[in-house]
Amino acid sequence: MARTTGRSTTYLTRRLVQLYVGLTLYGASSALLVRAELGLEPWGVLHQGLAELTGISIGVVSIIIAAVVLLLWIPLRQRPGLGTVSNVFVVGLAMDGTLAVVGDLDGLGFRVPVMVLGIVLNGVATGLYIAARFGPGPRDGLMTGLNRVTGRSIRLVRTAIEVAVVVTGFLLGGSLGAGTVLYALAIGPLAQFFLRIFALPEPAGPGAVVAADEPSTSAPPAGSGPVADPASGQAILPQ
Repeated sequence: MARTTGRSTTYLTRRLVQLYVGLTLYGASSALLVRAELGLEPWGVLHQGLAELTGISIGVVSIIIAAVVLLLWIPLRQRPGLGTVSNVFVVGLAMDGTLAVVGDLDGLGFRVPVMVLGIVLNGVATGLYIAARFGPGPRDGLMTGLNRVTGRSIRLVRTAIEVAVVVTGFLLGGSLGAGTVLYALAIGPLAQFFLRIFALPEPAGPGAVVAADEPSTSAPPAGSGPVADPASGQAILPQ
């Protein structure tokens, strides 16, 4: 009995470590894309545009937007998990912390490698976070909730949301560029690859179960970005 409890504790500890390391790296990767100044991921474009408009730091804007999106879960009847709530705060704080440490970069010789590092690190972070199975991020819960309510495909709903987000962010002054395009093309395969690396085995032993609000760790289709499993009603991307 004690041995089973010990294994369960170790398993839970590893999941928690993956969750918070993944969220922290996600914020850090977004900050690197900001410093590269070659284009941000879709929601990053909106965050940056609002930061430029309001004078609030981009990390705090990320927290505010995530909290507002989480409120939209209420009419959609989505259930948040530990990962959902943690996502609201950890990503934004990690982003501002990284920006405070990494200063402005001069020249493409520095900015291009930092852009590539940011995108790869984002894939690593996504794999870590998804594999921890503590619930979807606020923005993905919005996506899967709309998928369920409207009956439209995940791909269509995701595309509509991200187009609206990018256009709004760009009009507000957010950065679009090569990094935005490269991110869109690379994040799906990267997330799929790192999800397989960081996937956790199911806990062994009698009575070992996974909480009902935890999404599966099925890999996203290559090239489309990490998306949700429509059958489960849960999303997997922390962005």
